[in-house]
Amino acid sequence: MAVYNYDVVVLGSGPAGEGAAMNAAKAGRKVAMVDSRRQVGGNCTHLGTIPSKALRHSVRQIMQFNTNPMFRAIGEPRWFSFPDVLKSAEKVISKQVASRTGYYARNRVDVFFGTGSFADEQTIEVVCANGVVEKLVAKHIIIATGSRPYRPADIDFHHPRIYDSDTILSLGHTPRKLIVYGAGVIGCEYASIFSGLGVLVELVDNRGQLLSFLDSEISQALSYHFSNNNITVRHNEDYDRVEGVDNGVILHLKSGKKIKADALLWCNGRTGNTDALGLENVGVKVNSRGQIEVNENYRTCIQNIYGAGDVIGWPSLASAAHDQGRSAAGSIVDNNSWRFVNDVPTGIYTIPEISSIGKNEQELTQAKVPYEVGKAFFKSMARAQIAGEPQGMLKILFHRETLAVLGVHCFGYQASEIVHIGQAIMNQPGEQNTLKYFVNTTFNYPTMAEAYRVAAYDGLNRLF
Repeated sequence: MAVYNYDVVVLGSGPAGEGAAMNAAKAGRKVAMVDSRRQVGGNCTHLGTIPSKALRHSVRQIMQFNTNPMFRAIGEPRWFSFPDVLKSAEKVISKQVASRTGYYARNRVDVFFGTGSFADEQTIEVVCANGVVEKLVAKHIIIATGSRPYRPADIDFHHPRIYDSDTILSLGHTPRKLIVYGAGVIGCEYASIFSGLGVLVELVDNRGQLLSFLDSEISQALSYHFSNNNITVRHNEDYDRVEGVDNGVILHLKSGKKIKADALLWCNGRTGNTDALGLENVGVKVNSRGQIEVNENYRTCIQNIYGAGDVIGWPSLASAAHDQGRSAAGSIVDNNSWRFVNDVPTGIYTIPEISSIGKNEQELTQAKVPYEVGKAFFKSMARAQIAGEPQGMLKILFHRETLAVLGVHCFGYQASEIVHIGQAIMNQPGEQNTLKYFVNTTFNYPTMAEAYRVAAYDGLNRLF
């Protein structure tokens, strides 16, 4: 058994682990990365964010081709199978792996491929694929092992028609009808993707409103769009049992209803990847979903052990995970790079996409904040008309008296890009956070960004 000494060992090469490793390495620390795959990138690159968003992009292109009258001069609408569309995602994955492998090489970070677990508070034992065991001794250890789909024990995930958000990427056919159980972010995104391929989707939601953390107007817009695109949403329903049959799946609901489809996609929660880490050897405890608890410095109850990313829970976003990992390393190296990551925009890649930051109307009303609303509907925006993307809107919430921007909510084309302009203004100090920025600044025309100017004028016109 070989023994190696490091300043920092990072477990998991997803966004959180990469952010941690790069920050520590750039601060002059000797760093090792451990990942259970034979390639870097973590679940984000291989199973989650990258493949699902690449898949979504391809489906959007298909939808544009099939619905744009201009293309009818070329030929009739075309049908594409799920496996065919998935091939484009595989190309992106390989490019991402190549890029990220280069990051570790350039920053002199040693990468160990194997299963890492704690022998003690400063020692990680890595069992490599060939059975060789390596011992890594480190002053500090960062856990960034991510998460996986939650799998209830009473559901047979070995059945060939029952999938979760990881195994759905191995789907070898295109179902005519699909049940998506769980209407959270992942469930809504995959419902959009399959609907775009012409699949009839039954989206089962155990809550009374889609994505209830969103501004209610945005949530209602998503529900309306789903209803017009072969997605049937069933609210306030819980499963009783899932029955796999030869030609599909039957979902039995506690309400007495039964739904049959060609396949079922389970998207109801996630579990932290902590069960194989040997945390019992060091005294780090996890909750019922396998998540570890950290303080604002991303330190666990053990002084030299940190956690970041999906393995610590909220907000379980790749964007936040990277910053959490970087901040965890910042707490170790003390290079002024630490910050508590709580200013996180929501990015939901449904079709159309959704993004928001700050307070929503429900929260401001409850807090009795005197706010006003400014809106810009995309159907009136030149760039949206040119792109053939008329669905959606930008909504700015601002203080009636100070004009400070309190929240930005966007539904539609390029929403996840548009939101960052509002985020930048909201983060300006004092009176520099003002709605007047959008009317006193010249935006390129035509752009989606000019929706801010339109929404700002709309909001100012409501004041009296």
